[in-house]
Amino acid sequence: MSRRPGHLNKVVLAFLLAVCAPALRGQDFRTLPVQGNVYMLVGARGNTTVQVGDEGVLVVDTQFEQDAPKLLEAIRKIPDKAVVWIMNTHFHPESTGGNDALPRLANSGTGTRPRVIAHENVLNRMTASTQPRFPEVTWPNDEFHTAQKDMAFNAEAIVIEHMPAAHTDGDSIVHFRRSDVLSVGDLFTPGRYPTIDLQNGGSVQGLIDGLNRILKITVPLKYQEGGTYVIPGHGRLCDEADVVEYRDMLTIIRDRVQDLIRKGMTLEQVKAAKPTRDYDTEYGIDARANEAFLETVYRSLSQKK
Repeated sequence: MSRRPGHLNKVVLAFLLAVCAPALRGQDFRTLPVQGNVYMLVGARGNTTVQVGDEGVLVVDTQFEQDAPKLLEAIRKIPDKAVVWIMNTHFHPESTGGNDALPRLANSGTGTRPRVIAHENVLNRMTASTQPRFPEVTWPNDEFHTAQKDMAFNAEAIVIEHMPAAHTDGDSIVHFRRSDVLSVGDLFTPGRYPTIDLQNGGSVQGLIDGLNRILKITVPLKYQEGGTYVIPGHGRLCDEADVVEYRDMLTIIRDRVQDLIRKGMTLEQVKAAKPTRDYDTEYGIDARANEAFLETVYRSLSQKK
């Protein structure tokens, strides 16, 4: 059965439903100071990165619209200031859903409207007729089309870098240079296999390339611990060593599946070979999710170049 281009595939939909089933009500957030000006707000359906200072608040990934009151409650425990900048790491609703609701609540009565930065492919996906409707008020209004965009806020240099054809075709990572923190969205999800949205430009090779780019930026401290911290879209706070393990896992699985494809194996034969079996206990959610991940890797590697 064919799928219309641009639609979320069944693997991504299953993931979003599993992670975001309670989205009709707001989730609570736990606040974790990372280092420098940067905080990680941990919710049941995803993480939000917040950078704070005298100039106001910068938010990376605004979660779902329904989460805005709880997210704002957590932000106001850090500083009670206006939300001036928003950055989206990709177009999925856990990244963009609160783009309007959060600043509307945070800046009520001030008339302040934040700039919303994202790669142009995020806007392209959100405005595509083949996608479920994204309200216009949530669209990015400061999109970029180059490899990276830089700026300064709260006396800190910030670099937003596009990661092409990774989780989607519009992924970005955000580097807070003085704080030495990276916010990477769904390029990296410790404790679970990645979701690769093939129908919206994602690929297993692009994801590996993105992880390698993260590793070029991160610098560990003594015994390979600490140093540059990495805030994922889902899961725990990490450092370089965690990303290395994840990159190695994905690279090994890619190579195994690629070898089976070269031997002429069908998808069902690849599944029967169980090329992920030694990683399933660490990164698998359940048997169905493991199989869906393997299918995505197979289809990504089988696509015509």
